[in-house]
Amino acid sequence: MEASARTVGFCCAAIIAALYVVGLVSGTELRHAVQTAPIWIGVALGLRRSAFARWFALPFFLFWLLVAVLIWLFLLGIARIVSGHFTPTEVAMTIVMAVASVIGIVSALTSRKRTGALAAIGLFVVGAALQFVAFRISVLPGIANR
Repeated sequence: MEASARTVGFCCAAIIAALYVVGLVSGTELRHAVQTAPIWIGVALGLRRSAFARWFALPFFLFWLLVAVLIWLFLLGIARIVSGHFTPTEVAMTIVMAVASVIGIVSALTSRKRTGALAAIGLFVVGAALQFVAFRISVLPGIANR
C-alpha cells in the first residue's frame, strides 16, 4: 500500500478546492475550472495509488507554489511579476495552495514506488505541458472575462 500516492491525490484536490474558492470570490469560476482541469488527472491517479501519480502531479505542485510565492512577493512589495487586487480570502487560498504544494512535493519525492526514469520524465513533461496549456487558455479573453 502506497500512502504517498494517495497524499499526492489529496494535495491535488486541495489545490483544486483552493482555486475554486478563488474563482467563486472573484467571479472567475470558468477561468479557475480551466486552470484545474489537468489537476483532476493527478487526483484520479493518486486515489488509485498509481506509481505514475507523483511524477504527473509534481509539475502542478511546483507551478502553483511558484504562483503563490509570486503573489506574496507582490503583496509584500518585493516584486511585481504578478499584480492585481487580492482579497483576504484569495490570500488565504494561496496559503492553502502553498501548503498542499509543499506536502505534495515532499510526498512525490520521497515515494518508494519505482517508476522508470524515462517514464518519470515523460509523465513530468506531460503534466507540466498540460498545466501550462490550461493556464494559458484560462487567460484568453473569452475565458478570463467570463
